[in-house]
Amino acid sequence: MMLTRNVIAVLLITLIFPVMNARGEDAPKLTMGNGDNNWIDVKGVTRHGSILNFPEVEIDGNGWLVIHPFENGAPNGDKYVASTYLNSGTNTDVNIEVFKGLETGEMFIVMLHRDVNENKVLDFVFVDDRNVMDTAVFEGSMMIGHAIPAP
Repeated sequence: MMLTRNVIAVLLITLIFPVMNARGEDAPKLTMGNGDNNWIDVKGVTRHGSILNFPEVEIDGNGWLVIHPFENGAPNGDKYVASTYLNSGTNTDVNIEVFKGLETGEMFIVMLHRDVNENKVLDFVFVDDRNVMDTAVFEGSMMIGHAIPAP
């Protein structure tokens, strides 16, 4: 699945309001969290100045750990404030520098993006009005990501 400009807001809305498919049945809800093959350990996240440290991140394929800000109380998937490259597999003691002020308790979204063209450059470039080149990582309908407060 491709990351859409409003995917985070849509995810939050679909957690609250049921979605129906064409036959009037409940459609699978998009959710956020960890999967079986991809995850972000958000327990024990620490901070030293503007650098956050995640104990463990698993990604099936090369990609990125990305942080999206909250603005006016809502997640903003149109921009990111931090990213760090991840090699396929288990990555431990992952540091990511946030390039803006970071206050204790400030909410943000941390999520995985796949390095689709394997160029080790985060291609957070919208290829149309909704999709970016380096896609968000999903397992089924679960986007691998978390809304968490800064430590």
